[in-house]
Amino acid sequence: MIDHAHDLVCVQDATDRLLAAVGKLDNASVTESSRLPGWSRGHVLAHLARNADALVNVLEGRPMYVSGEARDTDIERDAPRPLDAQLADVRESAARFQGAAAVPADWSRTVELRNGITDSASRLPFRRWVEVELHHVDLGIGYELEDLPAEFTERETDFLAARFAGHPDVASTRLTDGTRAWRTGREADAPEVTVTGRPADLLGWLAGRRAGSALTVEGGPLPALPPL
Repeated sequence: MIDHAHDLVCVQDATDRLLAAVGKLDNASVTESSRLPGWSRGHVLAHLARNADALVNVLEGRPMYVSGEARDTDIERDAPRPLDAQLADVRESAARFQGAAAVPADWSRTVELRNGITDSASRLPFRRWVEVELHHVDLGIGYELEDLPAEFTERETDFLAARFAGHPDVASTRLTDGTRAWRTGREADAPEVTVTGRPADLLGWLAGRRAGSALTVEGGPLPALPPL
């Protein structure tokens, strides 16, 4: 059962951590490369701000983005801004998201995201939490996958394993951190491959943040995952 109110608190906590960390940077640092190919840290921060506004659109019944092209244009426009402007935008857009989420609404309703994807409105706070946590890691400023809250790591691993479940091009796979286990990939009576590793390494591989070199694989090679 998704608890959107709990997740909104987690989003705020994650946002506060990110803002505190980014606030220690300087203007030159914002222009440096992030861990995402082709994006500076300014691109990541601009994306986080525009994503918050996009989720406000979803909560209020509007299209998430006017278009994919407009989304990309907005990020490119906002990426070169100095640190103070980036911080203010991330902070103010996060507040707009929290404000929109505080309006009484039917959280069980179905909403539409990008590319025709639909989901329960109750999952939007978790989706925002994912954006804030993973992109904080992507900034490359000392916050690592190992620093993510344990609850977040487990839930995002659940989500990504389910996302790739049934995919015909991904070998039937059992994932385990030695305590918990997940199934993903194409349907099969028994998994073809077992992938074992620490929670951070499993999540990093599923989320496209790590190549999987720290994982142990039995039964075949490490499956290739489609892009998110």
